[in-house]
Formats: sequence, C-alpha cells, structure tokens
Amino acid sequence: MAAVPTLSYSSFRTYEECPLRWRFLYIDKLPEVPRGYFTFGRVVHAVLEDLVAPLVVPTARRAGESDRQRTLDEFHARGTEAAPPRWMTPDELLETYSREWSSEGYTSSEEESRYKALGRELLLRYYDFLLRERPAPVSVEEHLEARWEGIPVHGYIDRIDRNPAGGLEIVDYKTSRDLSSDDARESDQLSLYQVLVENNYAEPVHGLTLYHLRSLTPLRTEPRDRTALVGLHDRFGTVLDGIRAEAFEPAPGRHCSRCDFRDRCPEFRSVPPVEGARLRALVDRFEALRAEEGRLEVELRRTADELHRAAEELGVHRVPGSRTTAVRRREEAWQYSLDHVRPLLERTGLASRVRSGSSEEVRRLVRDPEVDPEVRRKVAETGARRVKWYWELEEGSPDNPP
Repeated sequence: MAAVPTLSYSSFRTYEECPLRWRFLYIDKLPEVPRGYFTFGRVVHAVLEDLVAPLVVPTARRAGESDRQRTLDEFHARGTEAAPPRWMTPDELLETYSREWSSEGYTSSEEESRYKALGRELLLRYYDFLLRERPAPVSVEEHLEARWEGIPVHGYIDRIDRNPAGGLEIVDYKTSRDLSSDDARESDQLSLYQVLVENNYAEPVHGLTLYHLRSLTPLRTEPRDRTALVGLHDRFGTVLDGIRAEAFEPAPGRHCSRCDFRDRCPEFRSVPPVEGARLRALVDRFEALRAEEGRLEVELRRTADELHRAAEELGVHRVPGSRTTAVRRREEAWQYSLDHVRPLLERTGLASRVRSGSSEEVRRLVRDPEVDPEVRRKVAETGARRVKWYWELEEGSPDNPP
C-alpha cells in the first residue's frame, strides 16, 4: 500500500481526472512540457505577492497546524513608532515584473510579446485600483497545512484579507480569459482553502473571492456550509483511498488531448507489428460475436414476451419444456413524484430523510411507524407501483425430470 500523501487541490484534481497521470507526475516525477499561460500566471502571482506584502498585518493563529505558524505575539506591535509600509512605485512594479519574467513555454516570440504586454497592462490597472481601495491582508502566498478529519491537505493561498464586516476573506487571483460568479460558487479550490484557513486561523472565514485580474472583478461568494464541505471531503477521501491502493488506471476523456504522457499511456500505445495479425483476427471475431449477441438479445426478448402473454392468458406461472421448466417471476418497485414529495417533506421537516431523492428512501419513510401517519399517507399517494416480469429456467420438466 502506498504512503499517504498530503493532497493539494492540484493533485486532488489531477487524480480525479486521471489516476495514471497522477502517478506519472507525483510518483514517477515525470516533467510536463512548459506552457506559456502557466508561466504567465506564475509571474503575475509573484509580482502581486511583492506588491501587496508591505500591507500585511498578521492576525492570531491556531497552534499545531502549519509549518509556518506564528501567533500575534511574535510580531512587533504597531505603534506610533512603526514606519508606514513602503508602497511600490509604478516603475518599481514594472522592474519587478521584468525581473520575474520567464520565456518558458511560449510557442513563439509573438505569443510571448502578447502575454508580456497583457501582464504590464493588467498589473498597472490593478496597481491603480489598489491605490484607491487598499486591502487589509493578513497574509500573502502563505503555505498552510491541516488534517481534514484524517486527510492531510495543504495549499498556497494567494491572499487572506480581513473582511470589513469581520472575520477573514480568502482571495484567489485568476489570470484566465473568462470567469463567472458560478465559478466562485462552485470552486473546489476555494472550498479547500476555507478548510485550511479555518484550521490555521483563530478567526472565522466570512467570504471567498475569485479575483478576475483581466476585468478587475472580485467574484465573491459566501463561505461553504457543512453539507458542501462534507461532499468535497468524501471526494478527497475517495482520491486518498485510490492512491493508497495504488489504483492508477487511465481515465480517458477530453483531457487526453493536452496530456504530455500519451506515449506512456496504454490507452494510446500501439500494438507491436509482430502481434498485429493475431490480434486483428481476435478483434474481428469479437466484432462478429458482439453482432450475434445483439441479434440473440432481440430474439430472446421477443420469445420472453410471447411466453409472458401465453402465461397471462392461461393463468400459469410454470411452463414446461423438453429439458427445463420456465418459471415466471415478478419484480416489484415503487416510484414517487419528487416534485410533489419534496415540498411536503420540507414543510414537515423530513427533507433530510430523502437526500438522494431515490424511491427506496421515500419507500423507507412511508413504512416508518414513527413518521406521522397523515404525512406517510400523503407521500404514499404520490407513488405508483411498477411490476416487471422475468423468466428463470429450472432443471428438468414433467417429461424429463432431473
């Protein structure tokens, strides 16, 4: 069994997308081909860290969670003798940008020039914005670790601000082309950052923000509730279990088109020429059998329906053949109209009993004697019974017993 890793958002997302790619990156340590847009994002984040760092005023921390933990007592008190933070000039900002710039991953000098010009414009516009509305950060680019109910997690958080209304706000910069409020509300990355901050800071998280730098738009959302975090925790647990069990099978999909390891992946590896003829014959045979299987399935279904009609007309459940007896079995299921059931359950405080919305959950509620009989009756009235008949074969027949 593999050692338990400390999961970041990036490694979690990689395993969910393709376990084999996770193994290539985190166990085999294979390098990926550099890409310009990743390089651009790293450079902009580094410059923003230098820009905002002078404004940081640390706050109280919890003990025992992070390798960089400090408490408020470790910082000098801010008094009249403290020098005000020195703010970068626009020229210094651009000098920092030039110093941090990297040409890695760009496909052409034209592409690099376009990105570099975009970065200058983006940073200067954000600089002007910060002059008007300076944030109140308590940390920038901080590495936090935690054990999330048994799962070791970590992450680098772009910025943690003091929220004007109280508590802390997590800010994650994004240099992507498009971003929406739905991205903030549905971001697993922000959810993980909330967990990390709540496990490392004494103050509660009161807000989550994806900051779209291209449009200077803060996309704010409320902190995640317990239900949302439980769902994400379960997914992290599934990933961790898979890694511990060394379950590294490929998961093909649209992401394969941008994968750097296709030449190592069995999904795309070519058959050796020496095996080509033998395997081609097997594939052709499989294709023929699959076609025959489909034809037999249609014929089997037609014969079963004909037997069922005959059994219905004669009122019998057992039909003897030459060597076996066909026995008719019934399978019963109930289906409920969730559009009618859910409002009723919400009014009566029973909605938590039917979280998945499955008919089996509703059926258990209808049979529960502790539930108010009138509620059970109203729920039951929305149901409809579905009966499915099927056939089984028993060895032997009256003329040819086993």
